[in-house]
Amino acid sequence: MPEDTPDIRIRTEAGTRSEARRPRGHIGRIVAFLVGLLLLAGIAYVVWFWPAPEPEARARPNRPDAIPVLAATVERRDVPVWLDGLGTVQASATVTVKPRVDGQLTEVLFREGQDVAAGDVLARIDARPYQAALDQAIAKKQQDEAQLANARADAARYAKLVQNNFASAQQADTARAQVAQLEAQVAQDQAQIDTARTNLSYTTITAPISGRTGMRLLDQGNIAHASDTTGLVVITALQPVAVVFTLPQQNLPLVAAAMRRGEPEVLAQGQASGLNGTVPELDRGRLAVLDNQVDPTTGTIKLKALFPNTQRLLWPGGFVNVRLLVDTRSNVLAVPPAAIQRGPRGSFVYTITAENTVLRRPVTVEYEDQTTSVVASGVNPGDRVVTDGAGRLNDNMKVTIVTPEEPRIGPAPAAPPGTRRRPTRGG
Repeated sequence: MPEDTPDIRIRTEAGTRSEARRPRGHIGRIVAFLVGLLLLAGIAYVVWFWPAPEPEARARPNRPDAIPVLAATVERRDVPVWLDGLGTVQASATVTVKPRVDGQLTEVLFREGQDVAAGDVLARIDARPYQAALDQAIAKKQQDEAQLANARADAARYAKLVQNNFASAQQADTARAQVAQLEAQVAQDQAQIDTARTNLSYTTITAPISGRTGMRLLDQGNIAHASDTTGLVVITALQPVAVVFTLPQQNLPLVAAAMRRGEPEVLAQGQASGLNGTVPELDRGRLAVLDNQVDPTTGTIKLKALFPNTQRLLWPGGFVNVRLLVDTRSNVLAVPPAAIQRGPRGSFVYTITAENTVLRRPVTVEYEDQTTSVVASGVNPGDRVVTDGAGRLNDNMKVTIVTPEEPRIGPAPAAPPGTRRRPTRGG
């Protein structure tokens, strides 16, 4: 038996190694099973949840060679030439109403933000001291007038006595001087009466101009002083209003020529708003003033336009976009600015032929603004030009003209029956 011991040991070690390899093969089969299960789950998810093609996509023929574009037609018409700038609204008149005499403010007869007319009573100051001063001045004048009457009578008597040699000429001259002195005193009394009456009128504070009142700066019961810097209220004239704006000095010849023909039209616009980016028109007015010098620091010229502001959409201190009409191009070719493309060899457009293919045509642009481009050559009236989608085009490429889609507001429409809905995050 001792000589068989090594063989037994070898067989025992081999069995131990085979038993150690069994768990590893079992784990590999489990991993392969899980991987296969995940692949099957992914395929099932794609088959079940992949969205079905929309009816429009199924109905639309597959035309890979036709590129969808937006198009517009070249027109021959009159095109106004506008210059754009940024302006500041200014009131045609602004007045700070201040008291002109001192006294207690007994009444305030206006509301903040009220429209007032010139001459309307705004407030009253205690008038009793000024009425007393007027009465005193009137009494003083009456007293001096009585002395003047007596002096005139004395002067007349001395004149008769001098004729009969019963009085000296010196006495007559003294009597006439007394009359002149009293006449001057009466005139001075009248001036005192006028001053007192004027001060009395200042106790009633009226609106100097027509306009809208602002915030009240002095309340009833306070002591008003003529030296106050703040005043009682500020009145601003809103109809009409002025808009001051600037333009580059290069536009000065066009503006000057337009003013020689008359007062050019000016359009005031607000900021872009709405889903389509429309710019609201606030008012239309006329150019009133062209400044007499160019600002050397900015190279701009200052202008002022007047607007009737009947709707009161222009408010002093606000900023508005200003468009100045300086000329009108008659009977020119007009295209949308989006149709003009720029390249190394200049401007060009893509025209659409009757076979719905595009041709690249160089054009010369004479004038362009936000809505219109004036083309001197390269296209003809009635030509269709590409306004959107030109970035993917070359000569003789096939296109299909589509209409722009309007923005959709509200929930998306329900899917047709039989279509699967793609799940959303969190749902």
